[in-house]
Amino acid sequence: MSSTAPITRSGVPDEPLFKRLMRATEIDTRMVGMIAALALIWVGFNVYTYVQSGEGLFLTPRNLWNLTVQTSSVAVMATGMVLIIVMRHIDLSVGAILGFVSTIIGVTQTSVLPYYLGLDSPYIWIVTVMLGLVVGAAIGALHGSLVAYLGIPAFIVTLGGQLFWRGAAWWVTTGKTIAPLDERFALMGGGPLGSIGAVASWSLAALACIGIVIGLYAGRRRRLRHNFPLRPMWAEIALAVVGCFVALGATWVVNDYPWPERVAANYATAHHLQAPEGGLFISTGYAIPVLMALVAGAVMTFIAKRTRFGRYVYAIGGNPEAADLAGINTKKITVLVFAIMGVLAAISGCIESARLDAATNVLGQFEELYVIAAAVIGGTSLMGGVGTIYGALIGALVIQSLQSGMVLLGFDSAFQEMVVGVVLVGAVGLDTFYRRGTARG
Repeated sequence: MSSTAPITRSGVPDEPLFKRLMRATEIDTRMVGMIAALALIWVGFNVYTYVQSGEGLFLTPRNLWNLTVQTSSVAVMATGMVLIIVMRHIDLSVGAILGFVSTIIGVTQTSVLPYYLGLDSPYIWIVTVMLGLVVGAAIGALHGSLVAYLGIPAFIVTLGGQLFWRGAAWWVTTGKTIAPLDERFALMGGGPLGSIGAVASWSLAALACIGIVIGLYAGRRRRLRHNFPLRPMWAEIALAVVGCFVALGATWVVNDYPWPERVAANYATAHHLQAPEGGLFISTGYAIPVLMALVAGAVMTFIAKRTRFGRYVYAIGGNPEAADLAGINTKKITVLVFAIMGVLAAISGCIESARLDAATNVLGQFEELYVIAAAVIGGTSLMGGVGTIYGALIGALVIQSLQSGMVLLGFDSAFQEMVVGVVLVGAVGLDTFYRRGTARG
Protein backbone atom coordinates (compact mmCIF):
# COMPACT_ATOMS: atom_id res chain seq x y z
CA MET A 1 0.00 0.00 0.00
CA SER A 2 1.19 3.53 -0.74
CA SER A 3 0.73 6.42 1.64
CA THR A 4 -0.95 9.64 0.51
CA ALA A 5 0.35 11.69 3.43
CA PRO A 6 2.39 14.76 2.40
CA ILE A 7 6.14 14.40 2.55
CA THR A 8 8.18 16.85 4.60
CA ARG A 9 11.66 17.70 3.37
CA SER A 10 14.43 16.69 5.73
CA GLY A 11 18.16 16.87 5.34
CA VAL A 12 20.73 14.11 5.64
CA PRO A 13 21.70 13.69 9.33
CA ASP A 14 25.40 14.44 8.74
CA GLU A 15 24.73 17.18 6.20
CA PRO A 16 26.40 20.56 6.92
CA LEU A 17 24.15 23.23 8.43
CA PHE A 18 24.34 25.53 5.40
CA LYS A 19 23.36 22.78 2.95
CA ARG A 20 20.56 21.69 5.25
CA LEU A 21 19.29 25.25 5.40
CA MET A 22 19.42 25.65 1.61
CA ARG A 23 17.68 22.32 1.12
CA ALA A 24 14.91 23.13 3.59
CA THR A 25 14.20 26.64 2.26
CA GLU A 26 14.79 25.62 -1.40
CA ILE A 27 16.86 28.75 -1.96
CA ASP A 28 19.18 28.69 -4.97
CA THR A 29 22.78 28.68 -3.76
CA ARG A 30 23.82 30.80 -6.73
CA MET A 31 21.38 33.49 -5.62
CA VAL A 32 22.91 33.40 -2.15
CA GLY A 33 26.32 33.82 -3.75
CA MET A 34 25.12 36.83 -5.76
CA ILE A 35 23.62 38.48 -2.69
CA ALA A 36 26.83 37.82 -0.75
CA ALA A 37 28.86 39.37 -3.58
CA LEU A 38 26.52 42.38 -3.64
CA ALA A 39 26.86 42.82 0.13
CA LEU A 40 30.64 42.56 -0.15
CA ILE A 41 30.67 45.26 -2.85
CA TRP A 42 28.50 47.59 -0.76
CA VAL A 43 30.46 47.12 2.44
CA GLY A 44 33.79 47.33 0.62
CA PHE A 45 32.99 50.65 -1.06
CA ASN A 46 31.55 52.06 2.15
CA VAL A 47 34.65 51.12 4.15
CA TYR A 48 36.95 52.50 1.45
CA THR A 49 35.15 55.85 1.33
CA TYR A 50 35.19 55.96 5.13
CA VAL A 51 38.97 55.46 5.16
CA GLN A 52 39.45 58.08 2.44
CA SER A 53 37.10 60.80 3.70
CA GLY A 54 36.21 59.86 7.25
CA GLU A 55 32.62 59.21 6.23
CA GLY A 56 31.03 56.17 4.62
CA LEU A 57 29.45 57.51 1.44
CA PHE A 58 28.08 54.35 -0.17
CA LEU A 59 25.65 52.96 2.41
CA THR A 60 23.69 56.19 2.77
CA PRO A 61 19.99 56.64 1.94
CA ARG A 62 20.87 59.17 -0.74
CA ASN A 63 23.34 56.94 -2.57
CA LEU A 64 21.20 53.81 -2.25
CA TRP A 65 18.14 55.68 -3.52
CA ASN A 66 20.08 57.00 -6.52
CA LEU A 67 21.54 53.53 -7.07
CA THR A 68 18.11 51.95 -7.43
CA VAL A 69 16.97 54.66 -9.83
CA GLN A 70 20.09 54.24 -11.98
CA THR A 71 19.58 50.46 -12.03
CA SER A 72 15.92 50.56 -13.10
CA SER A 73 16.43 50.95 -16.87
CA VAL A 74 18.92 48.08 -17.21
CA ALA A 75 16.88 45.96 -14.79
CA VAL A 76 13.72 46.29 -16.91
CA MET A 77 15.51 45.13 -20.06
CA ALA A 78 17.42 42.40 -18.22
CA THR A 79 14.13 40.68 -17.34
CA GLY A 80 13.46 40.20 -21.05
CA MET A 81 17.03 39.33 -21.93
CA VAL A 82 16.74 36.32 -19.62
CA LEU A 83 14.11 34.75 -21.87
CA ILE A 84 16.11 35.63 -24.99
CA ILE A 85 19.24 33.91 -23.67
CA VAL A 86 17.27 31.00 -22.20
CA MET A 87 16.10 30.30 -25.77
CA ARG A 88 19.77 30.26 -26.89
CA HIS A 89 19.52 33.61 -28.67
CA ILE A 90 21.01 37.04 -28.03
CA ASP A 91 19.74 40.59 -28.61
CA LEU A 92 22.38 43.21 -29.35
CA SER A 93 19.86 45.81 -30.45
CA VAL A 94 18.10 46.69 -27.18
CA GLY A 95 20.19 49.82 -26.59
CA ALA A 96 19.51 51.05 -30.13
CA ILE A 97 15.79 50.29 -29.79
CA LEU A 98 15.81 52.28 -26.54
CA GLY A 99 17.42 55.25 -28.31
CA PHE A 100 15.11 55.07 -31.34
CA VAL A 101 11.96 54.83 -29.22
CA SER A 102 13.10 57.78 -27.11
CA THR A 103 13.52 59.94 -30.23
CA ILE A 104 10.08 58.92 -31.51
CA ILE A 105 8.61 59.84 -28.12
CA GLY A 106 10.48 63.16 -28.03
CA VAL A 107 9.47 64.26 -31.53
CA THR A 108 5.87 63.18 -30.99
CA GLN A 109 5.63 65.07 -27.69
CA THR A 110 7.20 68.30 -28.91
CA SER A 111 6.28 68.56 -32.59
CA VAL A 112 3.24 66.41 -33.40
CA LEU A 113 0.73 66.01 -30.57
CA PRO A 114 0.76 69.63 -29.31
CA TYR A 115 -0.54 70.63 -32.75
CA TYR A 116 -3.53 68.28 -32.46
CA LEU A 117 -4.15 68.05 -28.68
CA GLY A 118 -2.87 71.40 -27.44
CA LEU A 119 0.36 72.35 -25.69
CA ASP A 120 -0.75 71.36 -22.18
CA SER A 121 -2.96 68.38 -22.95
CA PRO A 122 -2.86 65.69 -20.21
CA TYR A 123 -3.12 63.01 -22.90
CA ILE A 124 0.18 63.78 -24.63
CA TRP A 125 2.32 61.60 -22.38
CA ILE A 126 -0.18 58.72 -22.48
CA VAL A 127 -0.35 58.66 -26.27
CA THR A 128 3.43 58.89 -26.64
CA VAL A 129 4.08 56.07 -24.15
CA MET A 130 1.59 53.83 -25.95
CA LEU A 131 3.18 54.73 -29.27
CA GLY A 132 6.62 53.89 -27.89
CA LEU A 133 5.43 50.49 -26.67
CA VAL A 134 3.87 49.70 -30.05
CA VAL A 135 7.04 50.72 -31.89
CA GLY A 136 9.20 48.63 -29.54
CA ALA A 137 6.94 45.59 -29.94
CA ALA A 138 6.92 45.94 -33.73
CA ILE A 139 10.72 46.16 -33.92
CA GLY A 140 11.13 43.16 -31.62
CA ALA A 141 8.59 41.14 -33.62
CA LEU A 142 10.44 42.02 -36.84
CA HIS A 143 13.72 40.77 -35.40
CA GLY A 144 12.04 37.62 -34.08
CA SER A 145 10.44 36.92 -37.47
CA LEU A 146 13.79 37.16 -39.25
CA VAL A 147 15.27 34.75 -36.72
CA ALA A 148 12.37 32.30 -36.64
CA TYR A 149 11.12 32.19 -40.22
CA LEU A 150 14.22 33.03 -42.25
CA GLY A 151 16.66 31.20 -40.01
CA ILE A 152 19.07 34.14 -39.73
CA PRO A 153 21.13 33.89 -36.51
CA ALA A 154 19.90 36.25 -33.80
CA PHE A 155 23.43 37.61 -33.39
CA ILE A 156 23.44 38.85 -36.99
CA VAL A 157 19.85 40.08 -36.99
CA THR A 158 20.22 42.12 -33.80
CA LEU A 159 23.70 43.36 -34.71
CA GLY A 160 22.27 44.67 -37.97
CA GLY A 161 19.31 46.03 -36.02
CA GLN A 162 21.67 47.82 -33.65
CA LEU A 163 23.30 49.65 -36.55
CA PHE A 164 20.00 50.33 -38.34
CA TRP A 165 18.01 51.66 -35.38
CA ARG A 166 20.91 53.72 -34.09
CA GLY A 167 21.11 55.38 -37.50
CA ALA A 168 17.33 55.75 -37.61
CA ALA A 169 17.41 57.52 -34.24
CA TRP A 170 19.90 60.03 -35.64
CA TRP A 171 17.76 60.45 -38.75
CA VAL A 172 14.65 61.24 -36.67
CA THR A 173 16.39 63.95 -34.66
CA THR A 174 19.11 64.92 -37.20
CA GLY A 175 21.52 64.63 -34.28
CA LYS A 176 19.74 67.20 -32.12
CA THR A 177 18.69 66.88 -28.49
CA ILE A 178 14.94 67.30 -28.04
CA ALA A 179 14.04 68.99 -24.76
CA PRO A 180 12.16 69.66 -22.58
CA LEU A 181 9.58 66.88 -22.62
CA ASP A 182 6.09 66.80 -21.15
CA GLU A 183 6.26 67.46 -17.40
CA ARG A 184 3.90 64.59 -16.62
CA PHE A 185 6.01 62.22 -18.69
CA ALA A 186 9.13 63.41 -16.84
CA LEU A 187 7.76 61.96 -13.60
CA MET A 188 8.64 58.50 -14.95
CA GLY A 189 12.29 59.43 -14.53
CA GLY A 190 12.14 59.76 -10.75
CA GLY A 191 13.28 62.74 -8.73
CA PRO A 192 11.42 64.32 -5.79
CA LEU A 193 8.19 64.75 -7.76
CA GLY A 194 8.63 61.43 -9.53
CA SER A 195 8.43 59.49 -6.27
CA ILE A 196 5.46 58.33 -4.21
CA GLY A 197 6.37 59.61 -0.72
CA ALA A 198 6.47 57.99 2.70
CA VAL A 199 2.82 57.02 3.22
CA ALA A 200 2.43 55.29 -0.14
CA SER A 201 5.82 53.60 0.28
CA TRP A 202 4.92 52.16 3.68
CA SER A 203 1.57 51.05 2.27
CA LEU A 204 3.34 49.20 -0.55
CA ALA A 205 5.69 47.60 1.97
CA ALA A 206 2.73 46.38 4.01
CA LEU A 207 1.08 44.99 0.88
CA ALA A 208 4.35 43.29 -0.06
CA CYS A 209 4.53 41.60 3.35
CA ILE A 210 0.92 40.45 3.06
CA GLY A 211 1.63 39.17 -0.45
CA ILE A 212 4.68 37.23 0.75
CA VAL A 213 2.71 35.51 3.51
CA ILE A 214 -0.23 34.74 1.22
CA GLY A 215 2.11 33.44 -1.48
CA LEU A 216 3.87 31.08 0.91
CA TYR A 217 0.55 29.88 2.32
CA ALA A 218 -0.93 29.31 -1.15
CA GLY A 219 2.21 27.45 -2.22
CA ARG A 220 1.98 25.16 0.78
CA ARG A 221 -1.69 24.48 0.04
CA ARG A 222 -0.86 23.57 -3.56
CA ARG A 223 1.82 21.15 -2.39
CA LEU A 224 -0.63 19.52 0.00
CA ARG A 225 -3.26 19.24 -2.70
CA HIS A 226 -0.87 17.51 -5.10
CA ASN A 227 0.98 15.52 -2.42
CA PHE A 228 4.28 17.25 -3.14
CA PRO A 229 7.11 17.47 -0.55
CA LEU A 230 6.58 20.25 1.99
CA ARG A 231 9.11 22.66 3.37
CA PRO A 232 9.48 22.49 7.17
CA MET A 233 7.30 25.05 8.92
CA TRP A 234 10.35 26.82 10.35
CA ALA A 235 11.64 27.27 6.79
CA GLU A 236 8.33 28.83 5.70
CA ILE A 237 8.42 31.20 8.68
CA ALA A 238 12.05 32.08 8.01
CA LEU A 239 11.29 32.92 4.36
CA ALA A 240 8.37 35.10 5.43
CA VAL A 241 10.46 36.93 8.04
CA VAL A 242 13.37 37.53 5.65
CA GLY A 243 11.06 38.70 2.85
CA CYS A 244 9.22 41.13 5.11
CA PHE A 245 12.49 42.35 6.60
CA VAL A 246 13.83 43.17 3.12
CA ALA A 247 10.61 44.96 2.10
CA LEU A 248 10.40 47.00 5.30
CA GLY A 249 14.14 47.70 5.39
CA ALA A 250 14.20 48.96 1.80
CA THR A 251 11.20 51.17 2.52
CA TRP A 252 12.88 52.61 5.61
CA VAL A 253 15.95 53.49 3.52
CA VAL A 254 14.07 55.28 0.72
CA ASN A 255 11.90 57.13 3.23
CA ASP A 256 15.00 58.30 5.09
CA TYR A 257 16.14 60.17 1.97
CA PRO A 258 14.50 63.63 2.01
CA TRP A 259 13.76 66.06 -0.77
CA PRO A 260 16.59 68.53 -1.49
CA GLU A 261 16.34 71.60 0.74
CA ARG A 262 15.57 74.03 -2.06
CA VAL A 263 12.84 71.81 -3.53
CA ALA A 264 11.30 71.33 -0.08
CA ALA A 265 11.44 75.08 0.56
CA ASN A 266 9.72 75.85 -2.73
CA TYR A 267 7.07 73.25 -1.92
CA ALA A 268 6.48 74.82 1.50
CA THR A 269 6.17 78.27 -0.05
CA ALA A 270 3.76 77.09 -2.75
CA HIS A 271 1.55 75.33 -0.20
CA HIS A 272 1.81 78.03 2.48
CA LEU A 273 3.53 75.72 4.97
CA GLN A 274 5.62 76.91 7.88
CA ALA A 275 9.01 75.26 7.54
CA PRO A 276 10.58 74.32 10.91
CA GLU A 277 14.10 75.32 11.87
CA GLY A 278 16.55 73.30 9.80
CA GLY A 279 14.18 72.95 6.86
CA LEU A 280 11.19 70.85 5.94
CA PHE A 281 11.81 67.09 5.89
CA ILE A 282 9.76 65.41 3.14
CA SER A 283 10.49 61.74 2.53
CA THR A 284 11.14 60.87 -1.09
CA GLY A 285 9.93 57.27 -0.91
CA TYR A 286 10.11 54.86 -3.82
CA ALA A 287 10.88 56.39 -7.20
CA ILE A 288 8.48 55.63 -10.03
CA PRO A 289 11.16 54.02 -12.29
CA VAL A 290 12.11 51.66 -9.44
CA LEU A 291 8.48 50.62 -9.08
CA MET A 292 8.32 50.10 -12.85
CA ALA A 293 11.35 47.81 -12.65
CA LEU A 294 9.82 45.85 -9.77
CA VAL A 295 6.53 45.48 -11.63
CA ALA A 296 8.39 44.34 -14.75
CA GLY A 297 10.25 41.77 -12.66
CA ALA A 298 7.03 40.50 -11.07
CA VAL A 299 5.18 40.27 -14.39
CA MET A 300 8.07 38.55 -16.17
CA THR A 301 8.49 36.12 -13.26
CA PHE A 302 4.80 35.24 -13.50
CA ILE A 303 5.12 34.76 -17.27
CA ALA A 304 8.23 32.60 -16.91
CA LYS A 305 6.97 30.41 -14.07
CA ARG A 306 3.18 30.38 -14.15
CA THR A 307 2.22 30.35 -17.84
CA ARG A 308 2.36 27.77 -20.60
CA PHE A 309 4.26 30.29 -22.70
CA GLY A 310 7.02 30.48 -20.07
CA ARG A 311 7.27 26.70 -19.85
CA TYR A 312 7.57 26.53 -23.62
CA VAL A 313 10.41 29.07 -23.57
CA TYR A 314 12.42 26.98 -21.11
CA ALA A 315 11.58 23.78 -22.98
CA ILE A 316 12.84 25.26 -26.25
CA GLY A 317 16.00 26.48 -24.56
CA GLY A 318 16.62 23.11 -22.96
CA ASN A 319 16.21 21.12 -26.19
CA PRO A 320 14.93 22.93 -29.31
CA GLU A 321 14.61 19.76 -31.39
CA ALA A 322 12.62 17.91 -28.73
CA ALA A 323 10.36 20.94 -28.20
CA ASP A 324 9.66 21.11 -31.93
CA LEU A 325 8.88 17.39 -32.09
CA ALA A 326 6.59 17.77 -29.05
CA GLY A 327 4.38 20.12 -31.06
CA ILE A 328 5.50 23.45 -29.61
CA ASN A 329 5.28 26.27 -32.16
CA THR A 330 8.89 27.34 -31.69
CA LYS A 331 8.72 30.00 -34.41
CA LYS A 332 5.75 31.76 -32.81
CA ILE A 333 7.35 31.61 -29.37
CA THR A 334 10.56 33.10 -30.77
CA VAL A 335 8.69 36.03 -32.32
CA LEU A 336 6.78 36.66 -29.09
CA VAL A 337 9.92 36.61 -26.94
CA PHE A 338 11.64 39.17 -29.17
CA ALA A 339 8.46 41.29 -29.21
CA ILE A 340 8.40 41.27 -25.39
CA MET A 341 12.06 42.30 -25.41
CA GLY A 342 11.16 45.21 -27.70
CA VAL A 343 8.38 46.33 -25.33
CA LEU A 344 10.75 46.24 -22.35
CA ALA A 345 13.37 48.22 -24.30
CA ALA A 346 10.67 50.80 -25.06
CA ILE A 347 9.77 51.02 -21.35
CA SER A 348 13.44 51.62 -20.56
CA GLY A 349 13.48 54.27 -23.27
CA CYS A 350 10.62 56.04 -21.49
CA ILE A 351 12.47 55.83 -18.17
CA GLU A 352 15.78 57.17 -19.47
CA SER A 353 14.35 59.98 -21.61
CA ALA A 354 12.05 61.02 -18.73
CA ARG A 355 14.96 60.99 -16.31
CA LEU A 356 17.04 63.11 -18.67
CA ASP A 357 13.96 65.20 -19.60
CA ALA A 358 15.26 65.01 -23.14
CA ALA A 359 15.45 62.67 -26.12
CA THR A 360 18.71 62.13 -27.97
CA ASN A 361 19.92 59.60 -30.50
CA VAL A 362 22.85 58.50 -28.28
CA LEU A 363 20.57 57.45 -25.43
CA GLY A 364 21.13 53.81 -24.51
CA GLN A 365 24.48 53.55 -26.25
CA PHE A 366 26.37 50.39 -25.20
CA GLU A 367 23.53 49.60 -22.79
CA GLU A 368 22.90 46.24 -24.46
CA LEU A 369 26.23 45.08 -23.06
CA TYR A 370 25.19 45.89 -19.50
CA VAL A 371 21.82 44.19 -20.02
CA ILE A 372 23.45 40.99 -21.24
CA ALA A 373 25.99 41.19 -18.43
CA ALA A 374 23.21 41.61 -15.85
CA ALA A 375 21.40 38.51 -17.11
CA VAL A 376 24.59 36.41 -17.20
CA ILE A 377 25.86 37.62 -13.82
CA GLY A 378 22.38 36.80 -12.49
CA GLY A 379 22.83 33.14 -13.41
CA THR A 380 21.37 32.91 -16.91
CA SER A 381 23.34 30.32 -18.85
CA LEU A 382 24.50 31.17 -22.36
CA MET A 383 23.98 27.48 -23.16
CA GLY A 384 20.23 28.05 -22.80
CA GLY A 385 17.49 26.55 -20.68
CA VAL A 386 18.59 28.10 -17.36
CA GLY A 387 17.88 31.55 -15.95
CA THR A 388 15.78 33.46 -13.44
CA ILE A 389 14.22 36.91 -13.55
CA TYR A 390 15.15 37.77 -9.95
CA GLY A 391 18.73 36.75 -10.72
CA ALA A 392 18.85 39.26 -13.58
CA LEU A 393 17.53 42.01 -11.28
CA ILE A 394 20.27 41.24 -8.75
CA GLY A 395 22.81 41.13 -11.58
CA ALA A 396 21.74 44.60 -12.75
CA LEU A 397 22.12 45.87 -9.19
CA VAL A 398 25.60 44.33 -8.96
CA ILE A 399 26.75 46.07 -12.15
CA GLN A 400 25.32 49.43 -11.16
CA SER A 401 26.78 49.10 -7.65
CA LEU A 402 30.24 48.59 -9.15
CA GLN A 403 29.82 51.62 -11.40
CA SER A 404 28.38 53.80 -8.65
CA GLY A 405 31.13 52.85 -6.22
CA MET A 406 33.86 53.53 -8.76
CA VAL A 407 32.32 56.93 -9.52
CA LEU A 408 32.44 57.76 -5.79
CA LEU A 409 36.11 56.76 -5.76
CA GLY A 410 36.85 58.90 -8.82
CA PHE A 411 37.79 56.06 -11.18
CA ASP A 412 37.86 56.78 -14.92
CA SER A 413 35.03 55.48 -17.10
CA ALA A 414 37.52 53.35 -19.02
CA PHE A 415 38.52 51.57 -15.82
CA GLN A 416 34.86 51.08 -14.93
CA GLU A 417 34.27 49.27 -18.22
CA MET A 418 37.33 47.12 -17.62
CA VAL A 419 36.01 46.05 -14.23
CA VAL A 420 32.56 45.20 -15.63
CA GLY A 421 34.25 43.13 -18.34
CA VAL A 422 36.26 41.17 -15.80
CA VAL A 423 33.16 40.56 -13.69
CA LEU A 424 31.24 39.34 -16.74
CA VAL A 425 33.94 36.87 -17.74
CA GLY A 426 34.21 35.71 -14.12
CA ALA A 427 30.45 35.15 -13.92
CA VAL A 428 30.44 33.04 -17.08
CA GLY A 429 33.41 31.07 -15.75
CA LEU A 430 31.64 30.39 -12.47
CA ASP A 431 28.52 29.31 -14.33
CA THR A 432 30.61 26.90 -16.43
CA PHE A 433 32.22 25.36 -13.34
CA TYR A 434 28.82 25.14 -11.64
CA ARG A 435 27.27 23.32 -14.59
CA ARG A 436 30.21 20.92 -14.78
CA GLY A 437 29.94 20.19 -11.05
CA THR A 438 26.20 19.62 -11.36
CA ALA A 439 26.70 17.28 -14.30
CA ARG A 440 29.29 15.26 -12.40
CA GLY A 441 27.08 15.14 -9.31
